[in-house]
Order: sequence, then structure tokens, then C-alpha cells
Amino acid sequence: MDDARDYRLVADRIAADIASGRLRPGDRLPPQRRFARQHGIANSTAARVYADLVRRGLVTGEVGRGTFVRAGSAAEHALAEPADARVDLELNFGVLPEQPALLSASLAELVRPDRLRHSLRPSVVRADGRTREAVASAVSVPEWRADPERLVFAGNGRQAIAAAVAALVPSGGRLGVEAITYPVVKGIAARLGVRLVPIEMDEEGVTPDAVRRAQGLHAVYLQPALHNPLGVTMSAHRREEIALVLRQRDLACVEDRIYAFLRPDLPPLAALAPERVVVVDGFSKRVSPGLTLGVAVVPDGLGGKVSGAVRSGVWAPASFALDAVTQWISDGTVTTLAQGKRRDAAARQELVRARLAGFAVRADSAAYHAWWELPEPWRAETFVAAAARAGIAVTPAAAFTVGSGLAPAAVRLALSAPAVSTVDKALGVLAALAAEGSDFE
Repeated sequence: MDDARDYRLVADRIAADIASGRLRPGDRLPPQRRFARQHGIANSTAARVYADLVRRGLVTGEVGRGTFVRAGSAAEHALAEPADARVDLELNFGVLPEQPALLSASLAELVRPDRLRHSLRPSVVRADGRTREAVASAVSVPEWRADPERLVFAGNGRQAIAAAVAALVPSGGRLGVEAITYPVVKGIAARLGVRLVPIEMDEEGVTPDAVRRAQGLHAVYLQPALHNPLGVTMSAHRREEIALVLRQRDLACVEDRIYAFLRPDLPPLAALAPERVVVVDGFSKRVSPGLTLGVAVVPDGLGGKVSGAVRSGVWAPASFALDAVTQWISDGTVTTLAQGKRRDAAARQELVRARLAGFAVRADSAAYHAWWELPEPWRAETFVAAAARAGIAVTPAAAFTVGSGLAPAAVRLALSAPAVSTVDKALGVLAALAAEGSDFE
């Protein structure tokens, strides 16, 4: 039997064991040499089996620990509906207690027959002047003002990211991303035929030297503020260094500022290199994922390409969403919600610091998520499985890891969805679980 067919047959058998439950999330596969002996194949064939299982998203490697059955694929974690677990610390979709009443009062104006007639018009990607002015004011910060004439609208922030990537990177092209990044970008790249190139990071995000060394890039995708999942934020000096590299390399950048409303003191990279940066923002976190809007602030000369990408991707926003967001901005609802969510995120981070004291947790004090580097002997996949048995959904590091590199033994905790009291109790359960040690050893 030839080696290519041999390794695929063996990989299919392991995949079947995973699908049937004979191999469960967190189970460790044997070292490759032992696996080769068990299956009567060459060591090189075993290596190809493991690589194939990684490509399928069925297993993940963890630094210094081995290869493990995954708790779910990156796409499943990134694009999933809210978890079936009793406590969802996997997706961030927070709604403040007072939010429904606040939004309802604001929407009452929009459902009058004369106003609703306007909201039933066909979708558009450029919008009218009132909407452009309102949204530009909402996404601006003291050191940077979005130009209303440079706005392109999409149904949500994810679609705005997809449109920006499609406009900047051709099929088969290369997009530089943080080595640990927002997993939706991985799905977007796969659907657009774009290759992701992981860029080395430190405690502030990607390093200027790593961006400078990366070869053959058409663009980069970065999260300088409240990075998801790591929670890190670039210093002013780092942003200046990155902007300089973008200019030196004539490199375009998609800057994700979906969470930046929680840190309104931080200007975007676009303030330093406006001709190189597409700023992507949205209202799913500010307001609600159920009725939201995405926006791209594009440099001169790129508006047509991004608008075309939105139309060809069928990502244009609903007209009612455009009108609703405009109304919420104009009457102060968005500002009120943003202020409330900043207080809410800060309170939840206080719970993280209290409940997970003594553990290696990284998070901006304003973020709605935290990155937890698990203690020995825990592995990410086994911890996710154990947390699920306790009714708590968390996301393993492998969902965020780009390329074939080994994923760290870490999980992301999304903090915004459950009630504060529920988050408090869940963090206590997870802390006790981590302290007990893994039962998969």
C-alpha cells in the first residue's frame, strides 16, 4: 500500500473514533513513534496522519505535552450559536438589565408608519448623510475623527472585516495576522481562498520586527485595542512603530476596533497612517448582536473596492438596522449603553481578579474577556471538557491559534453574557476545578 493512501486510511480510522465518541475531547494520542508501532506504519507516515488530523481540526498539539482530541473546531467556537451549557463563557453577547427598556423606548419612534416606510427601502452600503454623520461621530475618539464620506456599511462587524479582507487580498494571497487571533478571521480567509501568515507577538501584540520580516503579505489584520482573545493593548509607542512599518513596507492594514468602545481613550492606527488602514467597527458589542450594524472607514481610493466586496458578498445592512442605529446614536442611547458596558466590564474583571487570584490570567481591566494560562497538569482541551461537565462553556486556545504551531495550555473566558452573579459563581467553580488538577492524566 502506498504511503499517501496508507496515512489517509489511518487518519480516517482515528477520525471515525473521534466521531463515534471512542476518543473523547481531551484524550491524548500516543507519541508518534508509539502510534506508528501500534498501527504498523512508518514513523514518517504517523507524522502525516497527525498533520492530517490537525488540518481537519480534530486534534491539536500543546507545547511540551502532546497531541489531544479537540473540544471543537475553530469554526465551531467562532461561529457557534450560544452554548448549550448552563453558563456560556464562550461567546460575548452582553445585554445590560436596563437595555431592553432603553432600546424599546428609542425604537417606538421608528415604527410609526411614516418612519417605517423609509426603513423598508432596499439595502445600501453607503447610506444617507444623516446616518454617515451619526455613525462617524459614534466611532470617533478624541484623537481621531472618522470621515463620514469614507464610511462603508455592512450587516455586522464580521461582514465588514470580510469585505475589507476581500478588497485588500486576492484569492491565493497572504494576510498577516497575530499568531493568536480572532478565530472568525480564520473562517473568512478559508472562504476567500486567502492564506493566513502568523506574526510573532509579545505582551503588546505583534512586534514591529515580525511585521517587517513577514514576506509576501498583501495586508495585515490587527487588533491593537483589547485584543481578542489575549486582552492586550498596544502602547502609543508600539502603535507608532507599527504605523511606521506599514508605511515602510507599503502595507495595508485591517484594524479591528469592535471592542475599542470600552477604551475610548485609545486612538486607532489610522490616526497615524490613515492612507494605509481600514478601520472596522460595529455595534453588536455596543448595542446588540440581534440588531446591529458594521462599518468600515476606508482610505482614499479604496471605498469602491470595499463597497463592491460588500455587495458581492451579500453583506449589505438592512435598512431598518441603519435607521435604528442612527436613532440610537442621535438620541444618546448608544452613549448610555457604552458607558454602562464599561462599568459592567470593569466589574466583571474585578470578579476575575478576585476569583482567579494566584492564577496566570491576562486581561485589560476594561475588556469583556480574559486569557487564562492553565496550571499544570491541565491541558486546554481537557479543561474545556471538564468545565463542560460542570455546565460551563469556555474556549480552548487552539480555536485562536494560527498555522501549524502548537497551541498554549490556555482558555479564553468571555464574561459578558451571563448575569454578574452567575459569572461570579462560574469563576469560583473553574478556580476550584483548576486547583484540583486534571482527571485525564
